[in-house]
Amino acid sequence: MIHPALVRKQRMILSILFALIILTIFIGMGLGYSSLSYDRLIPTLLGQGTFKEEFVLFSIRLPRMVITLLAGMALALSGAILQGITRNDLADPGIVGINSGAGVAIAVFFLFFPIKAGSFVYLLPLVAFLGALLTAGLIYLFAYNRSSGLQPVKLVLTGVGFSMALSGIMIVLISSAEREKVDFIAKWLVGNIWGTDWPFIWAILPWLTILIPFTLYKANRLNLLSLSEPVAIGVGVSIEKERIILLLTAVSLAASAVSVTGGIAFIGLMAPHIAKALVGPRNQLFLPIAIFIGGWLLLLADTIGRNLVDPAGIPAGIVVALIGAPYFMYLLMRK
Repeated sequence: MIHPALVRKQRMILSILFALIILTIFIGMGLGYSSLSYDRLIPTLLGQGTFKEEFVLFSIRLPRMVITLLAGMALALSGAILQGITRNDLADPGIVGINSGAGVAIAVFFLFFPIKAGSFVYLLPLVAFLGALLTAGLIYLFAYNRSSGLQPVKLVLTGVGFSMALSGIMIVLISSAEREKVDFIAKWLVGNIWGTDWPFIWAILPWLTILIPFTLYKANRLNLLSLSEPVAIGVGVSIEKERIILLLTAVSLAASAVSVTGGIAFIGLMAPHIAKALVGPRNQLFLPIAIFIGGWLLLLADTIGRNLVDPAGIPAGIVVALIGAPYFMYLLMRK
């Protein structure tokens, strides 16, 4: 049973994070290459703005912020699942190669399978999922030992190796591509938020609507998988079955996110750690907080990045990496 004081603390933290997200969205709506006056935001939201104000807000700012919020939530939850099933604090979909697998699949699809724009948006998450799934499967096979099971440290090292190899494949793919297509893939690689229209939201939203509640439902299984294998087996958990189901969930979440945001790492590493530091390691408590932290971190990174340099800004992936890389080194040295 979870102590009522911890539940109250969780609710308070969730309320604070929700307020931070709303505040960041409000500030972000007024900032940008075409700035909007803050005293005009409420009238514009209520449909009383000029054509320019409504176009900037509803066609440019809001869809981009919603996309970054949803993608950050997906990446944070994916990282939390990976850390739980591997019992490794350094696991993250960007670090262990899942994002790179999704990226190669998207690059191949984009370069060699021309398709109508309307279908392209909705097929991207599926293509990214297939690429990420193949990569995750190979990483799992290389890290698995028949006598000792899945080796967490070996999984991270294998994932890093796959990530570097897949980045090399990506460079080979774009070396002979057309200039316009190279520009798109280059932006994807650095984590530039490119899916900034409402159809991209409808493409990613069904994945999160299904997978977030499913993961929260599986929170107790994640608690047991975080323990040693003999203990988990002793309480009746089918370890390999649960790991595969949750790995598929983590891959799906990461793939749906990076299909519209590009190759963003470290969100899935930082958010679960911060959440655990706030309420402890129990998944029922920290998973909702990690989801909110991940969404807010990516939203904040994109808001800062797009306003630092006009007009293009700095990709959100670079801003996140500037924060996440030192944090990764800190964790590496601590462990």
